[in-house]
Amino acid sequence: MTTSINQRQDYLTSVKEVLEIEANAILSLKDSLNGEINQTIEMILECKSRVIVTGMGKSGLIAQKIVATLSSTGTPSLFLHPAEGLHGDLGMVTKDDVVIAISNSGETEELLNILPSLKRIGPKMVALVGRENSTLADKSDVILSIGKVEEACPLGLAPTTSTTVTLAIGDAVAIALLKARDFKPENFALYHPGGSLGRKLLLTIQDVIDANPNNPTVDENKEVKEVLFEMTKSGLGAISIIGESGKLEGILTDGDIRRALAEGNHILETPVNKLYTKHPITIPNTLLAAEALKIMEDKRVNVLPVLNENAEPIAMVHIHDLTKMGL
Repeated sequence: MTTSINQRQDYLTSVKEVLEIEANAILSLKDSLNGEINQTIEMILECKSRVIVTGMGKSGLIAQKIVATLSSTGTPSLFLHPAEGLHGDLGMVTKDDVVIAISNSGETEELLNILPSLKRIGPKMVALVGRENSTLADKSDVILSIGKVEEACPLGLAPTTSTTVTLAIGDAVAIALLKARDFKPENFALYHPGGSLGRKLLLTIQDVIDANPNNPTVDENKEVKEVLFEMTKSGLGAISIIGESGKLEGILTDGDIRRALAEGNHILETPVNKLYTKHPITIPNTLLAAEALKIMEDKRVNVLPVLNENAEPIAMVHIHDLTKMGL
């Protein structure tokens, strides 16, 4: 059966209606927020332990997303499934925690069933609800109410607008906490070491060296033919030239050798000190790998000698060593 253009247009209209309903609900909430939100944020900032977020069904899924956002932005958080809490998972809660319980009705049976135990354990309680006049709200220290919202579901049954608004509140609280803690990109990277941001902000040249150690060096008085063997063995197309003190004097690349050969010179018996480049660009092993990559790109070089604090070469890094790490 084919779909007419008019029917396709109806789908678009429906989608726009949902987006408008949910967007308006979020904007309306912005104007109705009160001191309870400040109290919640201050309570979490003063928390000596973790934020435990709990909810059932769709609210539980929203709770898990809020936990993920809080955790990745510097607020240690855990998700507690209310039904599992009845069978032992309440053991994760301590009196030093803050519990955020999510329920649009405020009457979710599984949440109400764990309230007596939570009260005995003693954490601070925040109710994130749609109804202020509810059992969950009544038993909590702080009430964050999203109020009565129009669900985007035409049947008024499937949680849509209410879950969207709840998620937005969770995001807003997480970002407010992030700002209050002066949480920086470096902190974010610490919790995301497997992501591209983590690699850019945490990976140092020493990490690259550890993963792929390579330090081709040769005395400045050696002849080119001897150096060629070392260069070939390293596979880097370059070699560090060191003086009697062991410090870096320069770098010889296969490009230097090719250019000398192109000029018709018989260079195999020539000492490398006649060909190498003095005062090359170098980097310390403490440099961020992302910064080293930028230097290579800006200077259009493929290899960089790595020096220690005594100006001694300890490694040589090829641009491929960096790009293959996802930088």
